[in-house]
Amino acid sequence: MATDIDFPSQLPCGQREGYSLQPVQPFARTPMATGRARQRRTFTNVPTMVDVSWLMTPEEAALFEGWFRDSINDGADWFNCELRSPLDGRDNPGVSQYECRFTEMYSGPAPVGAFEWRISAKLEIIERPLIPVGWGLFPDLVLGMSLIDIAMNQEWPEP
Repeated sequence: MATDIDFPSQLPCGQREGYSLQPVQPFARTPMATGRARQRRTFTNVPTMVDVSWLMTPEEAALFEGWFRDSINDGADWFNCELRSPLDGRDNPGVSQYECRFTEMYSGPAPVGAFEWRISAKLEIIERPLIPVGWGLFPDLVLGMSLIDIAMNQEWPEP
C-alpha cells in the first residue's frame, strides 16, 4: 500500500445495508450510423466506487470527524480501509485492506435511534478487487478454489 494512514481500528466496520461496489467502466462505446456500436478497451486498471455507511456511538462519530479532518486532510488523502469484496468468500470470511479515498463529502452524522449516528460516504478503491490476471481463463479452477484449498492444505500427504 502506498499510504501509511489507516482508517481507525477503534471504529466499526461498514454496514451491509446499502453497501455496494461499482466498477468504473474500462471500455469506450461509440455508436455508429447503422445503429450498431463499436467498443474498445480504454483502460486496464480502473477504480471501484464503494457506497458504505457506518453506525456509530456519539464518541465514535466524533472520532471519525476528527480523523477525517486531521489525518486525511478533510478527505483529500488516500488511506487504508478494511472493506468487503467478492474475493472475501467462504474460505476468507471477513474483509481485506484496500487503499481508498473519499470521492465527496460524507453525509451525516444522522441520528439513528436514541444513541447512534449513521455516517454514509462514497469511497474510491484505487484498484478493482479482482482475481489474478489469467485466472478468468480457468473457470472450473476459480469455482473449485475451496476444494483445491482443502485438498492441498488438509488432505495432501506430507513429503
